[in-house]
Amino acid sequence: MPKLPRITSRKMLAALLRAGFYIHHQTGSHINLRHKLKNLHVVIPRHTKELAPKTIKSILAQIELTIDEFIEIL
Repeated sequence: MPKLPRITSRKMLAALLRAGFYIHHQTGSHINLRHKLKNLHVVIPRHTKELAPKTIKSILAQIELTIDEFIEIL
């Protein structure tokens, strides 16, 4: 299993937009994304620091992507 990358929320947002998500709305410092074709919904925190590894794992689980697939999107 590859190592989980440490990335900022900006890079996570860019990767998810490439993966077929769009910004549904933003509430405070959190961006709500939805997938164009699948019935998927995920919330990304919009902070300047790197995302915690547990947060990245949680996001990947919600959008049904493996670490390998996510690294390819990056």
